[in-house]
Amino acid sequence: MENSSTNLSSLPEEESQNGETAPQSDSKLPSAFSSKPDRPPIQTSSQKYGPLDWKDYFDQEDDVRIPDSDNVFHIYKAGSEGPVVLCLHGGGYSGLSFALSASQIKERARVVALDLRGHGKSSTENDLDLSIETICNDVVAVVKTMYGDSPPAIVMVGHSMGGALAVHIAAKKVLPSLAGMVVVDVVEGTALASLIHMQKILSNRMQHFSSIDKAIEWSIKGGSLRNIDSARVSIPSTLIYDDARKCYTHRARLEETEQYWRGWYEGLSEKFLSSPVPKLLLLAGTDRLDRTLTIGQMQGKFQMVVVRHTGHAIQEDVPDEFANLILTFISRNKIGPRGVEIPGLRRPLK
Repeated sequence: MENSSTNLSSLPEEESQNGETAPQSDSKLPSAFSSKPDRPPIQTSSQKYGPLDWKDYFDQEDDVRIPDSDNVFHIYKAGSEGPVVLCLHGGGYSGLSFALSASQIKERARVVALDLRGHGKSSTENDLDLSIETICNDVVAVVKTMYGDSPPAIVMVGHSMGGALAVHIAAKKVLPSLAGMVVVDVVEGTALASLIHMQKILSNRMQHFSSIDKAIEWSIKGGSLRNIDSARVSIPSTLIYDDARKCYTHRARLEETEQYWRGWYEGLSEKFLSSPVPKLLLLAGTDRLDRTLTIGQMQGKFQMVVVRHTGHAIQEDVPDEFANLILTFISRNKIGPRGVEIPGLRRPLK
């Protein structure tokens, strides 16, 4: 959907359901795709659109099993020191959407990129329940399961739907160690206005791919992503193999979740402005600011950066610049494991 940096209809559901790395078997407990049909193994390819391994960017993957439920959330982790940069992807993407930027952020902070419900390798009791309440509870449960009652300083970074999710979580004040929030290319006004086009956008996109390479090529040539390397890492995990059709299709069934879309974005601007933590809004174009945020920005209530020459998926299109913006935000706000500045990061001169 995010075909143009000036067309906000891409906003809502991370339109280009670009697939990401195909599921990989886990020799331990079964992962999200354990109940899915077996897929042909990914072939090592030297071709332009061949898949790239997530291991070149993240240090490890893991399954977070939520107690007293059948919900299993897949995560990718990188880095060993500093605050946790908790990455929440948009609708139709996966945690690997942050792969290229994670490989740089991990030099100064820890990165945890989560496959949300109904996406990537995560598996839940109801993959179609994408209500804002449910997915908020999911993220909080993952943090609780991973860190118990003493979580480290957390900076939530959310793209599109994931950005809306971050705002709702911050507004609920359910993460006591939340130290900062970065929202990537989602604004209430433009997102709500684009919802009427969403079903058409979803139905018009290519639905089936003969190979993962073809899906990667489609994401680039269709304009949903502009960085080939990022697409080669992220797209496979947004796909699932259709054994009946002998082809790949989109893992996230976004077209079946329309009842929840409006709940993602309603009230977003006020919630964003009222969140008590430092805030950064990254946009692909100034046309996306609504009136409430324009006033808030003029009043200095949050920092805003317009990232030029990029599409909707800023973190994928310009991962170097994105990583630098995240680390600068952490440094400027002196966010660290105990609220102290991270060693090695210098505060920018004012």
